[in-house]
Amino acid sequence: MRRFADALYDITLTLWVGGLWAIGFLVAPTLFSALASDRQLAGLLAGKLFALIGWVGLGCASYLLLHSLLRMGTTALRRWTFWLLIGMLLLTVVNLFGIQPLLAQIKADTLARQAMESVLNKRFAIWHGVSGVVYVAQSLLGVLLISVFRRPVK
Repeated sequence: MRRFADALYDITLTLWVGGLWAIGFLVAPTLFSALASDRQLAGLLAGKLFALIGWVGLGCASYLLLHSLLRMGTTALRRWTFWLLIGMLLLTVVNLFGIQPLLAQIKADTLARQAMESVLNKRFAIWHGVSGVVYVAQSLLGVLLISVFRRPVK
């Protein structure tokens, strides 16, 4: 059973980090390129994919952290892998429950108030940039976790 849990750790980590990179750096740019004439649709689809990988991240982080704690006990708290996972989880929570709902609200407000569109567009652009920075940081932490630290215990 221990080997299965360890293999599932590797699979879960790969799913999460691979999903982050595939959606953020391959799928989303391809959507905007292929749907250049309908950026609103491309944005809608990309937003749904970013939300989906956010939920995947919550599930993956839960398993990875639980695995680390059950496998190593409080020793896990002294490992970089544990804190990188916590960092990735926090960034996921910020994007999924903080920034993404804010972006959705700004979009809804823009449709409702055409007169203030330029102000709302600027707010949207700023928060979209913040979201992008958070996403890139999360993706880089994932690469660091996979490439440098690997599984907590062999």
